[in-house]
Amino acid sequence: MASRSKQIQQLARQFFKLSVVNGELSAERVAGVLAYVEKHRPAQTVPVLKAYSRLVAAEIARGQAVIEHAGPVSDATLADIAAAMTKKYGRRVASVARPNRTLLAGLRVRVGDDVYESSVSSQLATLAAAV
Repeated sequence: MASRSKQIQQLARQFFKLSVVNGELSAERVAGVLAYVEKHRPAQTVPVLKAYSRLVAAEIARGQAVIEHAGPVSDATLADIAAAMTKKYGRRVASVARPNRTLLAGLRVRVGDDVYESSVSSQLATLAAAV
């Protein structure tokens, strides 16, 4: 069973490598991989596609700075955050704004698994935990 799982992961990683061009995920290549899988149906197709989907989703998340905000955020601020994250990570990072009413003020920025937070909510939570 473990070797089957390993084979599934290996095939998913091979498909993922085929989907990346010059260090960036290519929508055309992803479509090509999916067309290939549809036509040739590898063994354990569904688990392979699930593993491949997780890899693609993680790569997309690495290329997006999801900026949660309580109030209005200017396009210039979004562009500045994207530029800062692009510089920090050494790859192109696009910004995506998402309103979050649970934040009292400030921002929460998520790039992949990394979270940067400068919000009143988080500062109050830290203060409450210290008391």
